[in-house]
Amino acid sequence: MSKQVNFTIVPDESDRLYDRKRDYANFWAVAHTPFDLTLTFCDVRPLSEQDVQAAEVSQTVKVPVVARIALPFGVIPGLIAALQ
Repeated sequence: MSKQVNFTIVPDESDRLYDRKRDYANFWAVAHTPFDLTLTFCDVRPLSEQDVQAAEVSQTVKVPVVARIALPFGVIPGLIAALQ
């Protein structure tokens, strides 16, 4: 016989990892496979003259990745609802 238990998942803020610094991202990119959605968060800082010159040639600017998170499609409706 199986038993049903209702519960809510919450962040464990007593965890020592929680005390680390907060990561900041001001740019994100989205990619997907048939199985999941990947969000890549980056920190874009003011460009140096050398960055601008390189961008004129390559038409791209490489910036540091802060975090990359893969989400199963089942949680996407909840994410959209939270963002609205």
